[in-house]
Amino acid sequence: MRILVKIGGALLDSPAERLRLAGELAAVARSSEMAVVHGGGKQMTRFLAERGVESRFVDGLRVTTPEVVDAVLKVFAGTVNHELVAAFVGAGARPVGLTGIDASITEAEQLREDLGAVGRVVRSNGELLDLLARNGYLPVIACVAGDRKGRMYNVNADQMAVACAAGFGSKRLFFLTDVEGVRGKNGLIEVLTPIECRKLIQDGIATGGMQAKLNAACDGLAAGVEEVVIVPGAKAGVVESLLAGDRIGTRLVNEDAR
Repeated sequence: MRILVKIGGALLDSPAERLRLAGELAAVARSSEMAVVHGGGKQMTRFLAERGVESRFVDGLRVTTPEVVDAVLKVFAGTVNHELVAAFVGAGARPVGLTGIDASITEAEQLREDLGAVGRVVRSNGELLDLLARNGYLPVIACVAGDRKGRMYNVNADQMAVACAAGFGSKRLFFLTDVEGVRGKNGLIEVLTPIECRKLIQDGIATGGMQAKLNAACDGLAAGVEEVVIVPGAKAGVVESLLAGDRIGTRLVNEDAR
């Protein structure tokens, strides 16, 4: 079974949490072929603020100027990626730090002019991920993509995870977040379909980062991922619990699989 796990940047900000997650995921990776995609938004915002650069967001996406692109490479592909890779090494895994640019794992184009160098993935190639996973390595992918003209793009980590899951042939995609799942007017929602996701967004209940996450999850279901689960990454053993069939967080499935 192939699994794609996306780790939110807030979970990686604490060395203790990073080591715990690496240990838990490394244990799962011993019996399943896995790839990991990570964000790093919290670290990015702090990095920019320390340099006097204000972070601006539109529809949950970071406006990416040339100055921010440089920071994206330093933070996402540099510090955050290598800290996570080192944690996986310490947990006994065989991680390989990558970005979507490497071997054109993901190819992107500009999403919208007003967002700057924010990319939309238009093509994914799972050949390198497949090669690594089949030989016992653990791909760890930062949310940076490129195009065939050498341009680089900041890609929403949830969208990057969806693209990599599709290319990797993963039927299960787990979003490890700093929230318990998707909340509606009456509390946590256990199961959602794309139609219900769109209604949450239209009604203004799912906004910002959650809006971006739901849009990405719906894209994943349309691309062949059978199940996307949004779960609290701070819960010990969460991925192992999901694989054991425990009901945690919010499951997103197509209407015919509900």
